[in-house]
Amino acid sequence: MTEYTWRLLAAGLSMGLGAIGPGIGVGLVGLGALNALGRNPEARGQIMTYMILAIAMAEAVAIYALVVAILLIFVTKANFRFKIMRPSGGMICQDLA
Repeated sequence: MTEYTWRLLAAGLSMGLGAIGPGIGVGLVGLGALNALGRNPEARGQIMTYMILAIAMAEAVAIYALVVAILLIFVTKANFRFKIMRPSGGMICQDLA
């Protein structure tokens, strides 16, 4: 398998696994909001506000997974500018450019 194939596989896995948690979280938030609305329909506005805020925070994790997947696909070795080296004479990294 080529390096690009491994990148695509890693990107797919990172996005797939990174979306499982937010998907479950959004489902649980919706479940809690519907239960709360069933018990206290007068508090609809406040419940909906907190529900939307919680869903946005859960979806932020999926967006982070998307960013990681995009980086895995499009960032190549040639784009890395620094190489980590052992500290010798005070140098921690070497500029490859």
